[in-house]
Amino acid sequence: MNDALNLTGRILIALLFLGGAAQKLGDPAPVSAMIASIGLPTWLVWPTAAFNLIAALGLIFGPGVRIWALILAAYCVLTSYFHFQLRADPWQITLMVKNWSIAGGLLILAAQGPGRFVWRGRG
Repeated sequence: MNDALNLTGRILIALLFLGGAAQKLGDPAPVSAMIASIGLPTWLVWPTAAFNLIAALGLIFGPGVRIWALILAAYCVLTSYFHFQLRADPWQITLMVKNWSIAGGLLILAAQGPGRFVWRGRG
């Protein structure tokens, strides 16, 4: 049962990053604007979308689930910066804390590992 719960949790967390990839690919303007707001080139939206997609698949299928979980936890903490907008939009703080909570779940996954249900490929 624990392995099935682990896989289900990995899929649910990965859905967030799959959705992020789809959002960035389908409508890159909002993320491009956020990237530009900190002085970075807007073309970074494309590698960010690719990262979201690849990391989500890595989280679901593995085998590097622990590493992907650590990388995604760091990503969640770092991207929280964009949500630190106390005066402009106080609800963004909730999104920042949600990012930290997701990072916490990813850190637990990194510590516990993926369980039995990991694609190992051939050989």
